[in-house]
Amino acid sequence: MSKIEINSPVPELTLEGTNNTTFSISSYVGKNLVIYFYPKDSTPGCTNESIDFKDNYDIFQKLNTEIFGISRDSLKSHEKFKAKYSFPFELLSDADEIACNLFDVIKMKNMYGKKVRGIERSTFLINTEGKLINEWRGVKVNGHVQELIEFLQNQ
Repeated sequence: MSKIEINSPVPELTLEGTNNTTFSISSYVGKNLVIYFYPKDSTPGCTNESIDFKDNYDIFQKLNTEIFGISRDSLKSHEKFKAKYSFPFELLSDADEIACNLFDVIKMKNMYGKKVRGIERSTFLINTEGKLINEWRGVKVNGHVQELIEFLQNQ
């Protein structure tokens, strides 16, 4: 699969999620989708980012927008993470890096002085017709969710 371009349709994608859900892009035509990729469950930045989405969930719902978090963690890890913080949205497991490769979020990162492959914190906005309309790469957690809300409000 090649990388998705802005204003292009997002190819069908199916991933297993928390609550025994199966996510597919086509199931959400008619709604906006926020898909945020994060490195690892229960780590400080990822927890803060997910809590920001949780705290603003009602605003996203009013903007006809569903939220999904994706990492390479297992469903078991996702279930614990979701339960601990009562996230109202589903977390999707991408252990095989299918979505990670499609959205080109796997990067070489420095971790304690060592080079490792990992997810670059990134968010993608897909419109009601299934087209990618914006992307945020190398996301800094503080203020990111508010920036997304403002973008959606100005659509």
